[in-house]
Amino acid sequence: MDRIASFSVDHRKIKPCVYISRIDGDITTYDMRMRKPNTGDLLSNSALHSLEHMFATLIRNSEISGDVIYFGPMGCQTGFYLLIRNADNQQVIDIIKETLRNIIIYDGEMPGASEIECGNYRNLDMNLAKVEAEKYLEAIKDIGVDDLVYET
Repeated sequence: MDRIASFSVDHRKIKPCVYISRIDGDITTYDMRMRKPNTGDLLSNSALHSLEHMFATLIRNSEISGDVIYFGPMGCQTGFYLLIRNADNQQVIDIIKETLRNIIIYDGEMPGASEIECGNYRNLDMNLAKVEAEKYLEAIKDIGVDDLVYET
């Protein structure tokens, strides 16, 4: 059985940042790592879920909305994967930061927060989404295109 790409990265060296996880044709997968792996400092399910609702909604309403393929949480609870078609890495970094800033200042109802729209709508917390967005934005505020490579 082939080993998948994400298991080939030394998780002991990963720190909060944005990385290019893989490129498949015209689709780039970004590893939006919010926590250092295997430290016990994991995102709670509610924080993951809440940030997923906010980030997915806002990035799908951004200037790259037509190129967003997927945004979703990592099972290890340390971050998210963002898949973008025809990615311009600098633009994606800028949009990630802008989306995080927009979550922080968002003043409305949580998108998709009803029984009709979500399979676990009771597990959403706007304040958690804002706290995590602010924490992550602080961690990545100075990153550039050269930082998108995993440390080896």
